Amino acid sequence: MHVAGRIEDYALIGDMQTAALVCRDGTVDWLCLPRFDSPAVFAGLLGTEEHGFWRMGPVNGPGGRPAPADRRRYRGDSLVLESEWDTPRGTVRVIDFMPPRDGAPQLIRIVEGVSGRVPMRSALRMRFSYGWVVPWVHKIDDRTVAVAGPDSVWLDTEAETYGKDLTTYSDFTVSPGERIAFTISWEPSHKQPPAVADPEGSLEATEEFWREWVEHCTYHGPYRDAVVRSLITLKALTYAPTGGIVAAPTTSLPECLGGVRNWDYRFTWLRDAAITLSSLLRTGYREEARAWREWLLRAVAGDPENLQIMYGIAGERELGENELHWLPGYENSRPVRVGNGAAGQLQLDVYGEVTEALHLAHMTGLARNDYASLLQLKLIQWVEKHWDEPDEGIWEVRGPRRHFVHSKVMTWVAVDRTVKLIESGDVDGPLERWKDLRETIHRDVCEKGYDKERNTFTQSYGSQELDASLLLIPQMGFLPPDDKRVIGTIEAIQRELSTEDGFVLRYPTSGADDLGVDGLEGEEGAFLACSFWLADDLAMIGRVDEARTLFEKLLSLRNDLGLLAEEWDPKARRQVGNFPQAFSHVPLIDTALRLTASGAYGG
Repeated sequence: MHVAGRIEDYALIGDMQTAALVCRDGTVDWLCLPRFDSPAVFAGLLGTEEHGFWRMGPVNGPGGRPAPADRRRYRGDSLVLESEWDTPRGTVRVIDFMPPRDGAPQLIRIVEGVSGRVPMRSALRMRFSYGWVVPWVHKIDDRTVAVAGPDSVWLDTEAETYGKDLTTYSDFTVSPGERIAFTISWEPSHKQPPAVADPEGSLEATEEFWREWVEHCTYHGPYRDAVVRSLITLKALTYAPTGGIVAAPTTSLPECLGGVRNWDYRFTWLRDAAITLSSLLRTGYREEARAWREWLLRAVAGDPENLQIMYGIAGERELGENELHWLPGYENSRPVRVGNGAAGQLQLDVYGEVTEALHLAHMTGLARNDYASLLQLKLIQWVEKHWDEPDEGIWEVRGPRRHFVHSKVMTWVAVDRTVKLIESGDVDGPLERWKDLRETIHRDVCEKGYDKERNTFTQSYGSQELDASLLLIPQMGFLPPDDKRVIGTIEAIQRELSTEDGFVLRYPTSGADDLGVDGLEGEEGAFLACSFWLADDLAMIGRVDEARTLFEKLLSLRNDLGLLAEEWDPKARRQVGNFPQAFSHVPLIDTALRLTASGAYGG
């Protein structure tokens, strides 16, 4: 029985419309078709092999199962994965990739003999609707097709296949230089079959695509490998047809192993997408910025007063949350959720992140879009009326609304950037009134969100708790880095929210029994984005050696392929949360840029 690997055991491959996770033992345990947010065809990641998988590897493990690969890597700066096994009979390589599509989505696996003669097995068990539906599998000519309802998945290979135990197998042997390819392609079941794949041609085209894309990167500093891998990951999380960016390609990978903090991240959070956009812009990727801005304008449409914090990847607004009762969850972490009820929350900080992204696009010379400027003005008109209301905040708490300090700071950012846009002469607006509003918000935060006795800003007005989002105060320009209140806040967070390793928790959680500020049971790991923010702040206040040390410790948490989940569990010493996570890779890029600019790196 296949058991899902550790989160860090997985590799990402994708075609910028969906993505698959490939474990070290050559098992694809997660793939949604045809989009990121479609039901999974392989859902073994959140259950057992009964819920769908595709295993490819040498027949040398117990029960014929492959052992973990001895080596794996991405081919250069690409999303083409190579896994190699050394066996008593020789060495074999499996090349996994998903070609950027102009037709049916495809997952291609090429088995290549390196030395000796290695017996191999492919075991393909397709289960539609997140493992709930067993498809009708049959042959049409030389092709195998699995059909259920609206979906069909076609398997093409030169190798002989046979069915057993509701699984499609192929047993074969490869010699040095011999290559045998397997391709699955998705097509709506009522349409004609997809074209037969050209695996070798697709491999060449996929490598060329990534090679050309990476050439646009303008960062050439000491952390280039880490930055480029993070950029490739962010590009892979972009839904190419619309420009929407998913927070992660997975759902319900737990923030606490065995707990209830399991969420669906296959949607476009305005916050995550906006910070992703800023990182892409600062590393030379203007086309992605333009596409995201167009996505934003379509999603918000003519209704900025009802701005949602998140949308579907094509701008959908209905993201109702449901539980998949038949899936036991990753390492028994229940419930497994699809959809996300946080879509209906009020999170005031989003107005600041979106405005900051539009401002940065404007400052870096992205061609002017009059509706984008009009949208920005309309967003500030809404902020003007609602900035002083309580909200659920950046962390999407499911407890009662509060006056979160970070939310207020980001409303200040929204107004500040819009004031600057008006001052540039590019748009007209009530400049003096909004300058007064900017000052009002600033004064309110400093009076109500700051604890003079402890010399730190607090999570919310009147609270004693700290919150790692306060680390963004100097980064957003709300106060200068050398302000004693900023330094005091940084030091308080280091003292009260850091783990023994120096990584940062988002905020104090309740522990096992009580409900905390977020309305949830249980604890969570160190939040990787917050830990990068701390490194940024340390560099900003002149503690650059400390910043570099923390940054490089964070880099060491990446898996062997350079990928990060949302959090780090300091007790189990494992990655936890959805994977890979845009909200972790973006601040990695940002901190690398800051440390490089300051000269704060070794070597």
